[in-house]
Amino acid sequence: MKRRHALSALLALPAAVRAQGAQGTPILVEVWKSPTCGCCKDWITHLEAHGFRAKVHDVGNTAARARLKVPMQLGSCHTAWVGGYAIEGHVPAADIHRLLKRRPAAIGLAVPGMPLGSPGMDGPAYDNRQEPYDVVLIAHDGSTTVFNRYFRTEERS
Repeated sequence: MKRRHALSALLALPAAVRAQGAQGTPILVEVWKSPTCGCCKDWITHLEAHGFRAKVHDVGNTAARARLKVPMQLGSCHTAWVGGYAIEGHVPAADIHRLLKRRPAAIGLAVPGMPLGSPGMDGPAYDNRQEPYDVVLIAHDGSTTVFNRYFRTEERS
């Protein structure tokens, strides 16, 4: 009975708390971005609200993208590294958690460009507009498959 109560209590916790590492510490995500990019800062705030702790490098992301083997055509304004995976662009925290749980053999995830409605490109500053976009899983050969879809009428992956 105690075990069932503990599980219920765990599920009642906010997602940010449940997402923390085994020792109760947030999951570290390292981010490379421009020092002046506001949407990057907003994306980091989104991650921190969902159980991540950011270590930020305000040096741009071109070198990090190349080092982490993210294809240039998938580029965005920031690049991150978390749990052995590259994260390019405005990837929602929920998709990063799903990636870390499933642990596929891949380079990581990307949201190419800067689509409106994605984390960091959302809210009143963007008139709450939403563009359809995909989160793609980047295979080691550079090919991609859809990992998740947002604001589309088709089925989500």
